[in-house]
Amino acid sequence: SIFAIAKDLLGQLPPGDAARMLRTLRRTAQEVNATGVDNAHDLTGRIFQQLIADRKYLATFYTLPASAALLAQLAVAKMDGVDWSDAGAIGKLRVGDFACGTGALLSAVYDQMAARHERAGGDAAALHKAMMEEVLYGCDVMPSAIHITGSTLSGMQPNLGFEKSRLYTMPYGRQEDGSASIGSLELLQSSSLMTLFNMSDPVLRTGSAGEETAEQVLVEAPDEGFDLVIMNPPFTSNTSKEASHIGTFAPAFAAFNSGDEDQRDMAKRMRDLRKGTCYHGHAGMASAFAALGHRKLKPGGVLALVLPLTAASASSWQAFRELITSQYIDLTVMSIAASGMEMSFSSDTGMAECLVIARKDTAASSDNARPQARLTSLVERPKSFVHASMIANELVNADYIRGIEDGPFGGTRLNIGDYLSGESISTPVPSHGAPWGGLRTRDFSIAQTAYALTQSKLWLPNQSHAVDVKMTTLGEIGSLGRYDLDITGRPPQGPFDRTQPSPTATYPSLWNHNAKNETRFICEPDSQLIVRPGLEEKAATIWQTASRAHINRDFTFGSQALAVAFTEQDSIGGRVWPNVIFDDKRFDYAFAVWGNSTLGLLCYWWHSSRQQSSKASISIRSAESLPILDLRALSDDQLATSEAIFEEFRDKELKPAYIADADPNRALLDRRVIRDLLGFDEDTYEAVRRLSAKWCAEPSVHGGKRRPRGAALVV
Repeated sequence: SIFAIAKDLLGQLPPGDAARMLRTLRRTAQEVNATGVDNAHDLTGRIFQQLIADRKYLATFYTLPASAALLAQLAVAKMDGVDWSDAGAIGKLRVGDFACGTGALLSAVYDQMAARHERAGGDAAALHKAMMEEVLYGCDVMPSAIHITGSTLSGMQPNLGFEKSRLYTMPYGRQEDGSASIGSLELLQSSSLMTLFNMSDPVLRTGSAGEETAEQVLVEAPDEGFDLVIMNPPFTSNTSKEASHIGTFAPAFAAFNSGDEDQRDMAKRMRDLRKGTCYHGHAGMASAFAALGHRKLKPGGVLALVLPLTAASASSWQAFRELITSQYIDLTVMSIAASGMEMSFSSDTGMAECLVIARKDTAASSDNARPQARLTSLVERPKSFVHASMIANELVNADYIRGIEDGPFGGTRLNIGDYLSGESISTPVPSHGAPWGGLRTRDFSIAQTAYALTQSKLWLPNQSHAVDVKMTTLGEIGSLGRYDLDITGRPPQGPFDRTQPSPTATYPSLWNHNAKNETRFICEPDSQLIVRPGLEEKAATIWQTASRAHINRDFTFGSQALAVAFTEQDSIGGRVWPNVIFDDKRFDYAFAVWGNSTLGLLCYWWHSSRQQSSKASISIRSAESLPILDLRALSDDQLATSEAIFEEFRDKELKPAYIADADPNRALLDRRVIRDLLGFDEDTYEAVRRLSAKWCAEPSVHGGKRRPRGAALVV
C-alpha cells in the first residue's frame, strides 16, 4: 500500500512522461546508494520526518539507526530466561512500541533477536512469520508511518509471506461517534481497542484517493502482557512555551487540524486517563507513554525508552523516577557528553536525550538495600551499527564499574580499541524520585566530587581523602519565592502588571536576563510591578516573598556569570530570578558568595537539567533540594567574613561561567571562600582551581563555544 499512490499516478501519465520520471528516479536512487547510506530505512525515516506536516505538534523525532541498534541491543541483553535457540519460545515473546513511527526501534529489536537466534544455531528465516504475526506490536497515529514500518519489517525476509501483523493506526482526534481519542494512550484505559487499520489485511491498503477502506479491527494489547516495551515517544507538552505553539490551546493534541474544541476534549481525555500514572503535564506526552509502557510490561520484562534528558532531573519527572526506583531493577541510563546535535540519539531534536533501560521487578523489594544504577556518558553518539554494537558489548560484558562514592578518580573507561568512547559509573539510585545526577558528563571525577558534596564531604581530584564540609539543601534553610505566573499571570492568578523600571518603584522586580548587566554580585531591578485593581490584598501577600537574594532559573554558562544575584533592596524575583528568602539576613551575603564560587557552580550544575547545549535549568520546586553550604553551621565570625567577601566583590566583574577557570576574580573568590571562609589550606584551594578547569572543559558547560585566545587556568 505504501507504493499504491505513486503507481496509480504513473498509470495515468502518458508512457513517455512516465518513462522519463522512472529514469530520473532510478538515477537518483543510484546516486543516493553511491553515497554509502547505511540502509534504506535510514533514508526513508529521515525524509519522512521532514515531510510530516504536523511535526511541531506531534514532536516526532526519528531514532537514528545506530542509536536504535544500541538501545535494542542493551534492552534485549536484559531479557532474562529466553532460550534463543528455540524458535517456538521466541515466537511467544511480545515486543511493543506504542509510538513506533517508521519502525526504527522495532526493526532494531527484530535484528537483535534474529542475530541471537542465529548465534544459538537457529535459522533467522524461521522466525519471520511469528515475528510479523505475533511478536512485534507497533502503534502510531499516522497511517503512512505504519506503512513504512510494515514495509521495513517485512523486508527483513522479503521472500517470506505472512498472514497478518500487529501494526495499527490508532484513533486520534474527533471520532464519528463524537468522542475524542488520543491515539495509543487510549490503551491506558483498557487492554484492547478498536482501531482503523491492520497492516496485514490487503483490503485496507491506502488507495489512490488517499482514503482508508476501513473496518474496525480489535487490537489486543493486554496489561502486563509484553516482554519488552521499547519507545522513542513524542516529547510535546500542553504547557510548551515554544514560539510555534503560541496561541494553540493544547499543543500536544493540535495535530491533524484539530480545533480548539477537539483539543480541549482530548486534553480532558488525557486527564481522565492519567490517574494513578507517572504522567505530568509539564513533562509532556513522553511521561504518559512511559506510564503506558509500564502498564503493558509484565514482571521481569524490560522497559527501554528514549527520553529528554529532563527525565533524569526535572521535578515534573519525579513520579517517573520514583516509579523506576521502586518497581524496576538493573537500571542503565545513557547520555551523550557532547554539545549541539551530537547530544541526542534522535535526528534533529536540538536537545539532549537519554536512554533509560530497566527490568521490571518480579516482586516488591523486601530489603532496604538501595538499588544501583549504571550511568554511561558517551563522547559522541554512535556513528554506525558496528560502533553501536561495540559500545553495547563493552557495557554488557564489563566486569567492574567504578562507583560514584569511590572518590574523584573517574568512571570506568569505555574503550573501543585505542579510542575512548565514554565512561560508566555505578551509583545508588536516589529515593523518592530525586534527580539522577551525573548524566551528560565527560569526566566523571567531577560528578564524584559533586556527589561527595551532597554527602557533606569535600573530595577533590588529586586528593587522597575527603574532608568534612557541612552541607544541606536550599529548602532546609530558606524558602523559594513565587512562580512568575502567580505574579503577572492572567487575573485573578497574578495581581501585578509588569512595566519599565523606576528608581522610586514601590514594587521593584528582577525579572529577565541581561548578561551584560549581570557580571557583578549586585544587580539592578529591571522592572517594576503595578498592582491590578481589586487585587491589592493578593499583591501584599506576594510582596511578603520579596528578598535581596535571587537564584538563576535558566543559567547559560556560555554567556552568564552568576548563579546567585543580589539586589540592594528587597525585590520580587521574576521569570528567571526567583526569590530566595532567609530568616537570617546575613545568609543573603553568604549565599551569594558560596553560590558564585566554583563549588557553588558545581552544585548548581550537578542538580540542574542540562538538556540544552550550555544551558542549565532549575525549577522553583527543584531548587528546594539544591545542595548548598549549610549556612546555619557558620559561626558569627564566618558570617561576618562572608559579608566582607561580598563587599570586596561589590564592584568586581566576573567572566561568563564557561571560562571561570581563566577568571582572576573567580580565582580570588575561590581563595576567599576556601581559605578565609572555610579555613582550608592552600593545597585544597589549588585543587578547587583544578576542579574549575575540569568543569569548564565539560561540553554541557561550554556548549562548543570557543574559549578566548590566551584563556588559561588562573591559580
